[in-house]
Amino acid sequence: MQPNIKPVDIVSIVFIGLLASLTAVFHLNIPHWHWLLLRYVLLIITLSATAWYVGTSHTWRPAGYLHIFLPVLIVPVVFDSLGDLIPWIRPHLMDDILIKIDHAIFGVHPTVWLERFVHPVVTVILQIAYITYYPMAIVLGIVLVSKGRMKEFDEAVFGIILCFYLSYIGYILVPALGPRFALAHAQTRGLDAGAFVLAIQDTLNALENTKTDAFPSGHTAIALMTLYYAWKFNEKTLTILLVPTVSLLIISTVYLRYHYVIDVIAGVLLTAGTIPLTSMLYRKTLRSSKRS
Repeated sequence: MQPNIKPVDIVSIVFIGLLASLTAVFHLNIPHWHWLLLRYVLLIITLSATAWYVGTSHTWRPAGYLHIFLPVLIVPVVFDSLGDLIPWIRPHLMDDILIKIDHAIFGVHPTVWLERFVHPVVTVILQIAYITYYPMAIVLGIVLVSKGRMKEFDEAVFGIILCFYLSYIGYILVPALGPRFALAHAQTRGLDAGAFVLAIQDTLNALENTKTDAFPSGHTAIALMTLYYAWKFNEKTLTILLVPTVSLLIISTVYLRYHYVIDVIAGVLLTAGTIPLTSMLYRKTLRSSKRS
């Protein structure tokens, strides 16, 4: 029996192990730390056990698909766990610093300046663009798998998951709520959001246990990573669809007051750094997974 450990499994186990270590080190500060630590241990066991099972000669076929798309299930669980970790190990918010950086660059608060463009139709369009972030990478994965391009799929999922984890490190190092909370007092008008938009926003707020996720803009970084792999692997139709969608998504992050502009800049830089880092780490972890 050979374990079918993929590069993305390795990077996931390493990152989750890092979060488990932080939980253990700061356990005196974290309420119910043992449950948080147990969550990380179970995630590592799930990843490892699935890889071992898929490596058997008589693997149940659905388990193979589970292994392929397991990162899709792991990432939201890891993200959710940050809400039980970050406030206790990094209790001091850094919104003030991000606000000052934005103001130093532009001479205004960008979200306040954008109020002149607020319109109900614009708000609806940009809110829809904002939530395309959630299925975007999944759609790329489905397209690649449906065409049997498993090598390309493995590389893309590795790069995108790595980008997720690097953005989570940013949330830990620079905890910030974003302008919708920290600059609410400076805004002079709302977004003219109707019932549809408010329902989306309320749902996102209710589902997100992690609130200090402004810096860097994960929406920007992951959307650009998805666009990059669609272009790299010559998925022309998907690339054509993603270009305007990603552009509107990036604009929406500031217009809808989820992010400061410096968050978006950091997201772009994160993508620019993750691409070459992925190229290097993917080859190394691929060799390691084959040796295992």
